[in-house]
Amino acid sequence: MTLRHVVIIGSGPAGYTAAIYLSRAGLRPVMVTGALTPGGQLVNTTEVENYPGFPDGILGPDLMDAMKAQAEKFGTEFIPSDVESVVELPSTSDLDTDLDTDADGTSHGKPTFRLTLDTGEELDARAVIVATGSTYRKLGVPGEEKYSGHGVSYCATCDGFFFRNKPIVVVGGGDSAFEEALYLTRFGSSVTLIHRRGEFRASAIMVERARANEKLTLLADTVVTAIHGGVPAATPSASDASTVSAPAPGGLKLNLGGPAGGLSLGDGNAIGGGLSLPLAVPTAGEVTGIDIRNTVTGETGTLTTSAVFVAIGHTPATGFLGGLVDKDGDGYVLVDGAGTCTSHPGVFAAGDCVDRVYRQAISAAGMGCRAALDAQAYLA
Repeated sequence: MTLRHVVIIGSGPAGYTAAIYLSRAGLRPVMVTGALTPGGQLVNTTEVENYPGFPDGILGPDLMDAMKAQAEKFGTEFIPSDVESVVELPSTSDLDTDLDTDADGTSHGKPTFRLTLDTGEELDARAVIVATGSTYRKLGVPGEEKYSGHGVSYCATCDGFFFRNKPIVVVGGGDSAFEEALYLTRFGSSVTLIHRRGEFRASAIMVERARANEKLTLLADTVVTAIHGGVPAATPSASDASTVSAPAPGGLKLNLGGPAGGLSLGDGNAIGGGLSLPLAVPTAGEVTGIDIRNTVTGETGTLTTSAVFVAIGHTPATGFLGGLVDKDGDGYVLVDGAGTCTSHPGVFAAGDCVDRVYRQAISAAGMGCRAALDAQAYLA
C-alpha cells in the first residue's frame, strides 16, 4: 500500500486551504471530501457577502467550487467518501517506506496512520489534517429545511444584514443565542428570543443586556412548532388571531395576536413599551411567520417574522476519531494554543471542528493554512 504524506479529512474552507498550501509545497495531499456534501456548510448557503475579495458577494457553492479548482490545479487528489476511523499502525508494516527515510538513509521515525473509508478502502499517511467542521443542531420542525437559506439561518453574522428593518426571531437560551439576538438588534425592526424553558442558560450579564435593549423581547417557556413562508392569502385581523401568554424573566407577558396579527406586549414590565410587529407582505418562498406553543399552559399561537435564527448549538463531526486525540466534553478537538497540533503527534485539526467561537469561513480558511504549515514542518 502506498504511504501518503498527508490526508486531509473534510472539504470546507479549512480543508481546501490546507490542500492549496500542501499541494503547492509538493506534498501531493489527498482530500477525503465527504460522500454527500463536499464543500461543507457553505454549499447550502446562498449569498456570501463577508468573504474578502468579492465586493458584489458570491454564492456559497461557487466559492467552494473555486477553492476546489485551486487545490486541484496544484495537484490535490480528491476522494468522495467518508472516513469511518483513523488509527495509528504498529511501527512494523509492509508499507512502501519511501517516505520513511532521507536520501542518506536517515529514518524519520514518524508514526503511520490508517484511515478506513465507508467504501472499505484504506489510506495510509504520515500526517492527517482533520477539517470536518460541525453541524448545526436543528429544531426539527416543519418548514425548517424548506426555508433554510430563505429566512431560516444558523449564523447571525452571515445573514443578519439581509433582514434590515424586519422582525426577527432567535431560538435558543444560551450565551450564543443571546449574543446573536443582541447583534441582530442592529438590523431588525425587532428581535424576539424564544426559549423552551423558564430560565435561560445564558450568563446573568447577557440576560441583563437583553432586558435593557428596547428592541429585544424575551419569550420564555415557548417552543417553535412550525415555520411558514410564501405570500399569505389574506392579512389576519386582530379579532381572529390566536392569543398566547408566555411568562418571561421580569414578569414579561406577551400576547400573540396584537395589531395586524403581530406581537403586542402588555404589562408594565414589558420590554419595548408596547412594541408591535406589523405583518409584512413577503416575497414568495420566504419566511413569513412561525407557530409556537407555550410549554407550561399548552396554548398555541402564531408570530409574524421574516427570519428565524436557530442558535441551539453545534455538533462537531469528530466521532470517527474515537480516542485518537483529546476532545472537550462537546466533542471539539483540542489543539495546542493558537496552532493546530492535537494531542497526538502527526494529527492536526482546523476549522469548525476546533473553533466553537468564531465559526466563519474566513477564520476556518486561516486555520487551514496554519494546519498545512504545521503539518509541513512536522514532516520536514
